[in-house]
Amino acid sequence: MMDLDSKSRTLSGWLSYLERLHPEAIEMGLERVTRVWSELGLALPFPIIIVGGTNGKGSTCAMMETILSCAGYRVGCYTSPHLLRYNERVRISRQEASDGELCSAFDVVESARSGSGVSLTYFEFGTLAAMQLFSQAGVDVAILEVGLGGRLDAVNIFDADCAVLTSIDFDHMDYLGNTLEKIGFEKAGIFRSGRAAVCAEPNIPASVRHHAHTIGANLMHIGEHFGHSANAADATLWGYWGPGGKRHSLPYPALRGAYQLHNASACLAALDVVRDRLPVTMSDVRQGLLNVALPGRFQVLPGRPATVLDVAHNPGAAHALAINLGGMGRFRKTYAVFAMLKDKDIAGVARALAGKVDIWLIAGIDVPRGASANEVRQALEVAGVDSAEEAIHTFTDPAMAYAYACERAAENDRICVFGSFHTVAEVLRYRNTVEHG
Repeated sequence: MMDLDSKSRTLSGWLSYLERLHPEAIEMGLERVTRVWSELGLALPFPIIIVGGTNGKGSTCAMMETILSCAGYRVGCYTSPHLLRYNERVRISRQEASDGELCSAFDVVESARSGSGVSLTYFEFGTLAAMQLFSQAGVDVAILEVGLGGRLDAVNIFDADCAVLTSIDFDHMDYLGNTLEKIGFEKAGIFRSGRAAVCAEPNIPASVRHHAHTIGANLMHIGEHFGHSANAADATLWGYWGPGGKRHSLPYPALRGAYQLHNASACLAALDVVRDRLPVTMSDVRQGLLNVALPGRFQVLPGRPATVLDVAHNPGAAHALAINLGGMGRFRKTYAVFAMLKDKDIAGVARALAGKVDIWLIAGIDVPRGASANEVRQALEVAGVDSAEEAIHTFTDPAMAYAYACERAAENDRICVFGSFHTVAEVLRYRNTVEHG
């Protein structure tokens, strides 16, 4: 086994090996991963739901996973990226896969890969390992989150019984195209002939409708075929309508943000589609919405000053974060701990949040794609953010920026950490170190 002897077959050893296995971190295409999947030869008797979109994928997967788990199903859920542990990506019955389980699955995939004579990217290898575990565990349903795009993403080698598109916005334009029509076409690649394609993007590109029509997918569009409504009698409740009928007096999802009703509606529409194989009750839906949890998505930590963690890393997500921050009430000052990857629209994210931030604490991210603090500062200037000396401070990493915010922020101030999964993860690690030593 190349570069991986028996002493290195810990999870960290495997992950290091996977990072070196393929010359490119991202290589779009299905031929290589399909060949290895054929070598594995696993049967998949369970329904598969694939969730794609620019923003909202993780939230939608988490809601679906929790509702189905509350209904008593053994749910396999595969998401990415992770915050603190790779194990977060692969869950069975809402429990993270153990190091040992992942290592065993990687070993099986590696044997199949060696036999096929091809290399796999980190994400492709992980996708096959997750499905190996789901097959071995005999799950009742698998929920798979698209990594990038859809048409050429590794999860698309599996035929979805239901495909979900949560949103369509600008991101990963080097791979998906520089127009919403091109991006929409790539994301619609997860649709299948004769099967439901749930789309929660209100402004659906024509390319998505055209692709669904061309292949004969059953397109279900929010506002046309399903949706949500306010509860006239109780503002703390909402209603859903869709192909399975209406569900009244639903609690708001435990995940914060008004936009989560779009995600929740898409989740319920997908569950309507598969209700013959995976029926759920109103009680299951209510319990699932109340108990869903997903770190880093407008996550408000307990205590003062108020601290918000959000992985928003494109203008669409940043705009949603700005709306949510505006709904939190009044604060004396807002400190932004801000760091991003250099291939993202840093200026666009900063521009979306400029009106909500008083003091920018910008930092670099120490990964190959990470932007330096100076690159982030230049993007702030492009975005027209106030460059006064007291308004912007630079730091080596997000943890240092967050520590500075904690020292300076008063009880009636707010700290908002955003810009990347890496940014939120570094701050969470710092907090864990401070709290637990």
